[in-house]
Amino acid sequence: MTQIRKLLFALKHILRRRRRVTRRTQRTLRRSLAVGTALAVCAPLVVQMPAEAAHILVKEGMRGGAVKHVQELLIQGGYLAGAADGIAGPMTREAIERCQAAHQLTVDGICGEATYHALSGGADYDPVALGIVEERPPQVSRGGGRSVYVSATAYSAYDPGNGSHTATGTLVRHGVIAVDPSVIPLGTHVFIPGYGEAVAEDIGYAINGYRIDVAFDTHAEALSFGRRDLEIFIME
Repeated sequence: MTQIRKLLFALKHILRRRRRVTRRTQRTLRRSLAVGTALAVCAPLVVQMPAEAAHILVKEGMRGGAVKHVQELLIQGGYLAGAADGIAGPMTREAIERCQAAHQLTVDGICGEATYHALSGGADYDPVALGIVEERPPQVSRGGGRSVYVSATAYSAYDPGNGSHTATGTLVRHGVIAVDPSVIPLGTHVFIPGYGEAVAEDIGYAINGYRIDVAFDTHAEALSFGRRDLEIFIME
């Protein structure tokens, strides 16, 4: 009888141990499945996340590979006659205006991102894939400074996700711009037509190359300005 009790006790102990192992295994499997599911969901996002599109700006007086490429698109679209020579003259400006009017865009004769998307069928400008060597925007002497063509986007301290201070610790306010310091050093004074004088006091993770963010005192003012391709003057 004693032997039977010992056997029953041993069997009970084995069953309990088995249940503990089974529960532990189930927990491990659940965690593995959770991690695997997260990876399966996130992996496509990582793989498919596109790189930031390169900036495109073509206007009268400019020349180079980007100009020639835009001219080729204008010719394909029936907006420009003749050959693409890489020099943006009056005929190129007029062709850009015809394209903008046809797509109900702002008619200013400047090929920025919106106009390029209309010409390219929605494709982003990719100079690497197109074999175009990026060139520095033309700089024109203007008194004590030089002019630079940039893509400008407005912002304010009251925009969703924004703080009240710049990267240099000053307040976000009218008269401040965010820049790529490798292109426009912090502390640089500039003049922006229609806006006034400003100082480069801020930076941003999405501000690369000839792009700037222009600060305003209110969210409404920032919305009104929106995004523009324009010429600014760096005071030297």
